[in-house]
Amino acid sequence: MPLLATEPPVRAPVQRAALLVGAVLSVLGVLGFVPGVTTGYGAMEFASHESGAELLGVFQVSVLHNLLHLAYGLAGVALARTPSAAYTYLLVGGAGYLVLWSYGLSVGQDSDANFVPVDAADDWLHLVLGVTMIGLALVLGRSSTRTGAR
Repeated sequence: MPLLATEPPVRAPVQRAALLVGAVLSVLGVLGFVPGVTTGYGAMEFASHESGAELLGVFQVSVLHNLLHLAYGLAGVALARTPSAAYTYLLVGGAGYLVLWSYGLSVGQDSDANFVPVDAADDWLHLVLGVTMIGLALVLGRSSTRTGAR
């Protein structure tokens, strides 16, 4: 038995959810830079609706789009350290994805305003991410509050 036995930290469900969401978004952000996983990789722009790259051949991406997913993901991993920060990440991050969904619906896909860029598949993904993240915050955040973990 080692002299300094340390047990892994016990995480509240809201922390585990934030960590999972953050890890998935980080992986997606990185995969957006991997040729083969991202089709049309050579046609990727930094930020433009003319970016011809698609993650998994479905989701239009650019360098900026990949960096945004990576940043959101790393924020989730970092903020999963405490229940209150994890709750805030899921709630505010989910709201951010709903704003991005609304943005995607309001700009034309061929418009210069679509600089992220987003397409119909991205819009649906952002809606699902936003609703899921907010739902996780509300459901799991309540259980953390009841147990005193938050």
